[in-house]
Amino acid sequence: MNRERISRVIENMKGCGLEQILVSATPSVYYLTGRWIAPGERMLALYLNADGDVVLFANRLFAQAPEAGMELVEFDDTEDPIALLAARVRPGRLGVDKVWPSQFIIRLMEALPGLTPALGSAPVDEARMCKDAEEIARMRESSRMNDEALRRTLGQLREGMTELELQDAYLRNAKEVGGEGGSFTPITCFGANCAEPHHDNDGTRLKRGDSVILDVGLMHRRYASDMTRTAFFGFATDEQKRVYDVCRRANEAGRAAVRPGLPMCEFDRAARRVIEDAGYGKYFIHRTGHGIGLEVHEHPDNSSTSQTIARPGMCFSVEPGIYLPGSFGVRVEDLVVVTEDGCETLNALPRDLLIL
Repeated sequence: MNRERISRVIENMKGCGLEQILVSATPSVYYLTGRWIAPGERMLALYLNADGDVVLFANRLFAQAPEAGMELVEFDDTEDPIALLAARVRPGRLGVDKVWPSQFIIRLMEALPGLTPALGSAPVDEARMCKDAEEIARMRESSRMNDEALRRTLGQLREGMTELELQDAYLRNAKEVGGEGGSFTPITCFGANCAEPHHDNDGTRLKRGDSVILDVGLMHRRYASDMTRTAFFGFATDEQKRVYDVCRRANEAGRAAVRPGLPMCEFDRAARRVIEDAGYGKYFIHRTGHGIGLEVHEHPDNSSTSQTIARPGMCFSVEPGIYLPGSFGVRVEDLVVVTEDGCETLNALPRDLLIL
């Protein structure tokens, strides 16, 4: 159990007007307890209150050991975990995180008629938002591995291969460099499919003149990486070169703008302005980035509406893209960590125009 992190969450609870919360997301439970429990359909809940009580409710199947400072309440499949939970939760307002299944919250409300559930993810999300030195070290290494896996994958492009074959090549490379699996299903797309930001890889075959987007990431010691590079196979047209240059400069501008004390929307604005000034604004159809850590997408958003103030230790992506329907697309993505006076870019793979 990490008492410092729990204390930070309890302090955040006070700021949200919450006296008690339930944490059920596996990464958040791990963040606070050091225990990775994937419960499937069974109930998992970590109960925290303003008095400092910490109670972990878990099925005996997961073989959790007792620990000083944290009460362990175990149950098996013949018992009702909601009844055990209801005996500990106090009447009144209860913060519940955003992923706890409705089958549990509804039953808990039925068991405790005086209970008022409230969205309770913020205290943990805000604590997880600023990474400590150990977390940043893991993310640096995860990104270093991802750089190498993607470098190898780019070298394996060949005419006629399918998007799915390229996906499999990346996953093999990620494993070979020491990754513990993909942090998400890789996006590997060719040609006109690159105009779909979250294209579902298929049997499309690579041909000369195609743009190639590889949006990939892996896990290292529970921490995610995420990066996108765009290349061109055989040759690139003048338009492809122009769009790539705009997107690369937008990525640079977005990263250059990052420093503590500014709202996240300023970083989105810096990247988006480059694309708009070049006349491609309507083709940049998503936010500039997202937080990352134990999960590949986590708080905060790097978007035009995010008022979250950047603080040292925050880690997020900068990934502007331009998508021309029916033609091609370009995205250039890197991860950054906010420092005391700017940011550190975690990816070292070059961003120069690449024709393979």
